[in-house]
Amino acid sequence: RNKIFKPFEFRIIMKIVKVKTSLGGLGKSNSEDAPDLVINHLRNYTKNFEVDDVRIVKENIDETNKNISEKEGDIFIGGDHSITYSCFKNFCKKYKNPGLLVFDAHADCMDNFKITHEDWLNVLIEEKFVKPENVILVGLRKIEKQELEYLNKKKIKYFGMEKLFGNIEDVCDTIMEDLRNCDGLYISIDIDVVDPAFAPGTGYPEPGGLSSQEILYFTRRLKLLKNLKRIDLVEINPKKDINEMTVNLGARIICEFLK
Repeated sequence: RNKIFKPFEFRIIMKIVKVKTSLGGLGKSNSEDAPDLVINHLRNYTKNFEVDDVRIVKENIDETNKNISEKEGDIFIGGDHSITYSCFKNFCKKYKNPGLLVFDAHADCMDNFKITHEDWLNVLIEEKFVKPENVILVGLRKIEKQELEYLNKKKIKYFGMEKLFGNIEDVCDTIMEDLRNCDGLYISIDIDVVDPAFAPGTGYPEPGGLSSQEILYFTRRLKLLKNLKRIDLVEINPKKDINEMTVNLGARIICEFLK
């Protein structure tokens, strides 16, 4: 399974894991409804995958996170962004020097330490599951003051949208070079990195994001990295979607990694 992302090689069937929970969301996000819908759309593009589910324990986030951390898979579809904490903890069992690339409109490194969608990255770093120098954030455009201070203190590399406009190819080159030496790369995609004009179905839309074409450009290039081993896609809210635009884009993103 470790060879699934290598270009021009025969790929075995990939395992997609549905994580149907929004227990880590601060407020009702309805993101638990997304995995089934994304999978249904994905089948319109390809059937080259198998599907598994994490057992969700309602009203018990600790037990649910434990179940997530024990689940193996190639692609995880959430669910709110807190699922990345448990998915990445599992990932660290296999790799001594893991890298984490996050596409997100928000930094998700507040310091409330409750394993929520707004602090999971802070916790992963403080618990030493990932080195700050092995983390890159892409697409930021709403950062709280304390988050900005944390990013600067830890010297975490990030690319706000102002650095991406007209410069995506160079940014992608930099990302691929900087993360090439990690023995295992994990990519987390919060759908709100995409501008709400293209992905309205999310709980925390922020204007001025990536276009659908731009996020697909990133996926088409990043999948060529030989150390890419796991992906997650989070924070799609079907209740806020328009004509299933966001769900369908989520399926297209996943499909790019399956090709």
